[in-house]
Amino acid sequence: MSNKLLRMDNIGIVVESLDNAISFFTELGMMLEGRTTIEGDWSGRVTGLNSQRVEIAMMVTPDGHSRIELSRFLTPAIESDHRNAPVNALGYLRAMFAVEDIDEMVTRLTSHGAQLVGEVVQYQDSYRLCYIRGAEGILIGLAQEIGKQS
Repeated sequence: MSNKLLRMDNIGIVVESLDNAISFFTELGMMLEGRTTIEGDWSGRVTGLNSQRVEIAMMVTPDGHSRIELSRFLTPAIESDHRNAPVNALGYLRAMFAVEDIDEMVTRLTSHGAQLVGEVVQYQDSYRLCYIRGAEGILIGLAQEIGKQS
């Protein structure tokens, strides 16, 4: 009997301002699926933090298949900050999102304070790609498939 992976449910990102992060991912095109506070003995046993109180917001892509769980820790205090780490730092790098029009999306996100990390580049005849550092310093990738007729 073999055990198989069923799906990836979400990626978790710890933020300082839940409202700013929700606004950023909403501008990207995700929808707020729910928002609540998590606390209690069971939650601390899962994370190993013992007593914790965390406000979370679940963001979902328009197709309903991918989610980002945004977490703001009320207790315990934040231990470290990786938001300004360069793209070649060990650990989490970025989440990549497919978009229809990369130029329009970059314009929308930068008008809300996001910064283009490098530049928009073309990879062969397949994709236009870029990295954006948005609210909370969260690094995301944008990819626009090219060369195919819709």
